[in-house]
Amino acid sequence: MAPSSTAAKSSRPPGASFNAAAWIFSIATCIKLLLIPSYRSTDFEVHRHWLALTSSLPLRQWYLDASSIWTLDYPPLFAHFSYLLSLPASLFDPAITSLSSSTGSHTPGTVLYLRLTAALCDLSLFFASYRLISTSRRRSLFTLVLILWSPSLFIVDHVHFQYNGFLLGIFLLSLGFLEEGKDLAGGFVFAVLLCSKHLFLVAAPLYFVYLLRHYCKGGFFRGFSRLVIMGIAVAAVFVASFGPFVYYGQIKQVFSRLFPFGRGLCHAYWAPNIWVFYILLDKALAFAFTKLGFIVETPMASFTGGLVGESSPFSLLPQVTPIVTFILVLLSMSPCLVKAFKNPQPRHVVRWVAYTCTCGFMFGWHVHEKASLHFTIPLALVATNSLDDAKHFFLLSIVSCYSLFPLLYEPQEYLTRLLLLLTYSFVMWVGLSSHFAPARKNGLVGWVSSIYLVGLASVELYGQFVHPYLFEKKLPFLPLMLVSFYCAIGMLYSWIWQLIYIMLHT
Repeated sequence: MAPSSTAAKSSRPPGASFNAAAWIFSIATCIKLLLIPSYRSTDFEVHRHWLALTSSLPLRQWYLDASSIWTLDYPPLFAHFSYLLSLPASLFDPAITSLSSSTGSHTPGTVLYLRLTAALCDLSLFFASYRLISTSRRRSLFTLVLILWSPSLFIVDHVHFQYNGFLLGIFLLSLGFLEEGKDLAGGFVFAVLLCSKHLFLVAAPLYFVYLLRHYCKGGFFRGFSRLVIMGIAVAAVFVASFGPFVYYGQIKQVFSRLFPFGRGLCHAYWAPNIWVFYILLDKALAFAFTKLGFIVETPMASFTGGLVGESSPFSLLPQVTPIVTFILVLLSMSPCLVKAFKNPQPRHVVRWVAYTCTCGFMFGWHVHEKASLHFTIPLALVATNSLDDAKHFFLLSIVSCYSLFPLLYEPQEYLTRLLLLLTYSFVMWVGLSSHFAPARKNGLVGWVSSIYLVGLASVELYGQFVHPYLFEKKLPFLPLMLVSFYCAIGMLYSWIWQLIYIMLHT
């Protein structure tokens, strides 16, 4: 006889569980504090500038200001979040909120304040994650370890610098509400997330289908009334967020900042998705045709430059437009949308949402490598559901983290990124192996995955110890291309694996 949910909850003392969870969060925080002196990307100055912009200028000028190249390109709720962070900033250093501050260097007070705010805002992720493990019998404190100790999150937020932990906390809070059947709250929180970071918009089709079928059910009148209630709740968030800019007649300007399609198909460092294969195929065909004597027009984005900007990057293959990527994203997630439409089950919603985010990553326009956090973090919630889930998450986490290594290109950060990945891999191996008896005997990786991981290590060894002595001057960006290409193979495997699992088991 299966234990009741009450019995399951009583077997985990709330006090002891929270104390252990607090220790897990505290260890993560200590690591973040150790990373304070680390390398800072231009995103650090971007967020500092946004604190200065929102605190120094009136609301009507937030999306018009062009005094810096770091213009505000996040939705209004995140801008308000930046404004809140700016209020106590002068206690650390008045330069933090100065629009005229130099972008070339930062005072110790500025560095300390922004680093501490990033660590403090991760409380959002902590509480959302703890709430999710407290309401599920299939999750344990180890799930919290997988989320809070993610090396990808350490690299992106606490070295490179962003506030993804805060936003992912809102994301997981929404997913938790959906799992509990609190659909109205889940939809409302997701609207808050979209008005904070629009890149989560890729999950909106799944949310729409799921809420339409799960929340708006029970006959025409009941379903329609619930649809109206959900619409009012979501609209209220968007009106509160974007309404002032509609009033100022600036909504077109705001959207031009949020969706700058002119930036090109790929980011400067190619995210490991399907477009890596497409770009390299085009370059290989152009090279072959040139050798055969054909005249091939070479685009501005070169084979070794690793940059695809506003130019047309393809020599022979058809150009890819934003509408093409939009259609591909929708088509790739359509099997999941059909599943959610036919049988909307709360227990599958985390997996479905993670898959839609993977589709956006694999086929989207101008995807950043950091967007892999949008599906690796949610997938940690199902990593202990089965041995297959554990094996998939183990490989995906390593690939996702390794794909972020080029973000930390300074030599002094090499040991940091390597230790973060290796330590997390060891923790995953021990924790997941102890959770599943077959894994203790046979391991978490099969022979195919083992070969792939050996290849991953070979790519790293080549980039660090071979390439500098052979092709450093002739092909300076070859290591970046190898990382993108090889990690794209792993990401493609993850996308296919998730699709097959969803088709067969949800």
